[in-house]
Amino acid sequence: MCRKAPQKGCKPDPDTAPGTPARQPPAPARAPGRADSPPSGEGAQPPERPAGGPAAHRGRAERSRAAPAPPPLLRAREALRYYRRKAARWNRRHKLYREELNLTSPAAPLPLRPEASWLQFHLGISRDGLYPRSSPTVNRLIRDMQDFTTISADYSQDEKALLGACDCSQIVKPSGVHLKLVLRFQDFGKAMFKPMRQKREEETPEDFFYFVDFQRHNAEIAAFHLDRILDFRRVPPTVGRLINVTKEILEVTKNEILQSVFFVSPASNVCFFAKCPYMCKTEYAVCGNPHLLEGSLSAFLPSLNLAPRLSIPNPWIRSYSFDGKEEWEVNPLYCNTVREIYPYSNGNRLLNIIDMAIFDFLIGNMDRHHYEMFTKFGDDGFLLHLDNARGFGRHSHDETSILAPLSQCCTIKRTTLLRLQLLAEPEYRLSDVMRESLLQDRLAPVLTEPHLLALDRRLQLILEAVRKCIDTYGEAKVVANDTTQPEAPASDRAKLTT
Repeated sequence: MCRKAPQKGCKPDPDTAPGTPARQPPAPARAPGRADSPPSGEGAQPPERPAGGPAAHRGRAERSRAAPAPPPLLRAREALRYYRRKAARWNRRHKLYREELNLTSPAAPLPLRPEASWLQFHLGISRDGLYPRSSPTVNRLIRDMQDFTTISADYSQDEKALLGACDCSQIVKPSGVHLKLVLRFQDFGKAMFKPMRQKREEETPEDFFYFVDFQRHNAEIAAFHLDRILDFRRVPPTVGRLINVTKEILEVTKNEILQSVFFVSPASNVCFFAKCPYMCKTEYAVCGNPHLLEGSLSAFLPSLNLAPRLSIPNPWIRSYSFDGKEEWEVNPLYCNTVREIYPYSNGNRLLNIIDMAIFDFLIGNMDRHHYEMFTKFGDDGFLLHLDNARGFGRHSHDETSILAPLSQCCTIKRTTLLRLQLLAEPEYRLSDVMRESLLQDRLAPVLTEPHLLALDRRLQLILEAVRKCIDTYGEAKVVANDTTQPEAPASDRAKLTT
């Protein structure tokens, strides 16, 4: 696992994958402390008293019309050509597979439709995020992942790496402990399926290390909703679904190894488990009831052949050992070292890292060892918030060390701060917005009430950390415009932790 040297990267899983908020708070547009900003985002409700008169509204509308569209990730013609080749190859292989099984009934080739929601999602990715604020495509993609028939199922690249069946150089961190599968739908879209392994009301035992914690399907679903409410738009669309493990996995997979790990339990439930060097026992299986199993489905990102990504070690990576500590855990001046390393020395990369830390603190995720970026958008592109299944494990504990990038560097984007302040207001309380948003998912309730209330408590801790920084260094040095990096405070940063 590539863990050191934050300025260096290692190749990502080419199939890394990760629904929809009912009410989104307005997008921030004013100085800290003001929460009555105009709405943005799908399904947003306008404030009671929008600021500014008709002239102000006309001015904002004119600026909105004049704003250039952010550069897209993919060229539509090139992407269509690539995916058509992929679809044709799949149809040929599927025909040969049926012939090998002596299946005589004809199977019509499945066409690739340019209007497919997953393809439109790929074409909508831009420098601003994985999808626009108002994106009907995301809503359609979520419905399709919930309803469409699966036509194939296979192990993810992580599991294949453990079996020696793929190019392991493309894998960031192979793991067989957490079973996940790649499902393909009738429109050729793909999603990562993570089955339920822990009940919603169960908390992670306090003696568990973060790197052996369970991966929770409901955490993936909730993380997408929270990311969208925060207006980050860096988590791929994710939705809950009841999967028939017999009809939608066993009967459509061509992978003989995957077929071999299915069995019927003593309770007459259909189960399967991971095929890996460890944890490959029936007691670690996941089971339907008797066939239905709930899980999360995260939409795939574009192929690495079309949109290469870099996987970069998080400067605030944890030790992943039982007794070791990283430098940031013992050195309160660690951020000064990070600021001397490109690309954290200028641009928005450090601010994006702090956005990610805020997001991880809210969900309680201690497992952010790497982050990924699209290479096309350069050093100031947004960070992808992938693999959030270890979030929402303990609602009774706030792991403040996750906020180390914020508390040690004392800087935050102005838009992020405004959004957080807005979500602390009674009208747009974060727990209320999340509760309403998650009700749209078919597996609702996705989170228990204690987890929702923990979001409000953690939000206050974030705002308190920002206030402490402002009191020490002043707002001008702490609150940064999103396009510029603020001046690093030259005074001794250790007094913040003492």
